[in-house]
Amino acid sequence: MTFTFNHFNFNVLNMERSLEFYQHVLGLHVVRRYDAPDGSFQLVYLEDAQGHFQLELTELRDRKEKYDLGEGEFHLAMTVDHFEEAHRTHQEMGIICFENPGMGIYFIEDPDGYWIEIVPQKQ
Repeated sequence: MTFTFNHFNFNVLNMERSLEFYQHVLGLHVVRRYDAPDGSFQLVYLEDAQGHFQLELTELRDRKEKYDLGEGEFHLAMTVDHFEEAHRTHQEMGIICFENPGMGIYFIEDPDGYWIEIVPQKQ
């Protein structure tokens, strides 16, 4: 029996704002959408260029209050081939929320407060 990763979910308050972030900031692209027949929610699945893993964004249409992200001790991690360039770009955008130079990583924050760790690609 073999398990492989399929997708990870973030609930978002504003799908268009989140799509702009993930497409513009991280270069992800939409691969699938689902709108509930009753209009109560929508799902959008995003992939990176390799397509091995998907991020599912869920917008519950009646939800107006921010999601409680607990103590923020979970995150999504992404690898980037041009780490310094990515860092410079994210710094200019003002979205870096935490840096750990000793480990050679940093985190950015999406519009709903989720943290995404940026890790340099191993050479």
